[in-house]
Amino acid sequence: GQGRENGGIHLFRNPDTRLSGTVIFPMTPAQSNGLEDLRLVQFTHDDGSIEWIGTYTAYSGREIQSEIMRTRDFSRFSLTPISGSATRNKGMALFPRRVGDSYAMIGRQDGENLFLIRSDRLDHWDEGELLLKPRYPWEMVQIGNCGAPIELDEGWLLLTHGVGAMRKYSIGAVLLDKDNPGKILGRSAQPLLSAADEDREGYVPNVVYTCGALRNGKQLFLPYGVADSSVTFAFVEIADLLAGLDIGKLGFLEI
Repeated sequence: GQGRENGGIHLFRNPDTRLSGTVIFPMTPAQSNGLEDLRLVQFTHDDGSIEWIGTYTAYSGREIQSEIMRTRDFSRFSLTPISGSATRNKGMALFPRRVGDSYAMIGRQDGENLFLIRSDRLDHWDEGELLLKPRYPWEMVQIGNCGAPIELDEGWLLLTHGVGAMRKYSIGAVLLDKDNPGKILGRSAQPLLSAADEDREGYVPNVVYTCGALRNGKQLFLPYGVADSSVTFAFVEIADLLAGLDIGKLGFLEI
């Protein structure tokens, strides 16, 4: 079932259907050409309660609109547009808890760089602080995030994607300070994943892309799409990933 309230949509999954068979289709003019790139995270509120929150892009065929999906039980869902100037670009990703007194997102506001954005509301986001600019050849055209930051003892692990020559996409990583995510502790000089020769061909060639990874013990489970034509996954030892970062040379808000 479904309902509408305050500009949003409320959906109810039939209890007789399996979650794996549940599909959310476009239902508004802003969504008419697709719901894209859901970055879903288990969010812990200040009172300890858990909610699953995902940011995604609604595409009308001409314009994009950032929206947010929320659920506590995967039976009832709300889909609501996000307001504020930070929503003008794709790929916003929510931190899994408040950082200090604010909610926090990673987003790309100018089509090229990554920004740290803070807000006191989940449904409104304005201008952020420049966090990362392209630095290495594999990300020289533009960079973006690959899902919500993952909390480690060492800091916030943020997967990124970079676009290099010939529009080739690769996946890398950044480590941010846990208390002040505007401080960059480490960054991949080389990508973790790139399109291999046999994976280059597809609907969108030269692309590997993910909207999020999961921490599983000492490993990172990373599902990713290949050339917009297939999906595969990788396992990465977190210790090896962190050891491969360029650590301690980057400072605050690299600009």
